[in-house]
Amino acid sequence: MPPGSSSRYIFTSGIVEPGGTFLSERVPFRYRDLADNRVRIAKAGDTWDSLAGEYFAGLPRASGFWWAIADFQPSPVVDPTLQIQPGTRVIIPSTRVLTTVILGERRRREHG
Repeated sequence: MPPGSSSRYIFTSGIVEPGGTFLSERVPFRYRDLADNRVRIAKAGDTWDSLAGEYFAGLPRASGFWWAIADFQPSPVVDPTLQIQPGTRVIIPSTRVLTTVILGERRRREHG
């Protein structure tokens, strides 16, 4: 079964090699300076999941889009499992950018 449309793995392909099928590298959607970007100064307890749940609340399984926020940072997030330090400036893509650009069909065709 292919990954769901909200999965970060929709931008990978299966590579068949001896021993199994493996996922190719995922091409992250990098930061872009857009007029509808939002800025959040992280507070104690903020996580990538909680930020996605808050900012993309109108979408099904909103917290599952944590990877889009982590990918979108001007400085790459090396380990999204680590706590976000309070005071960190976090750039949040708009819901428009998430749904029409990051998850858009054109990007899926180019990278999937």
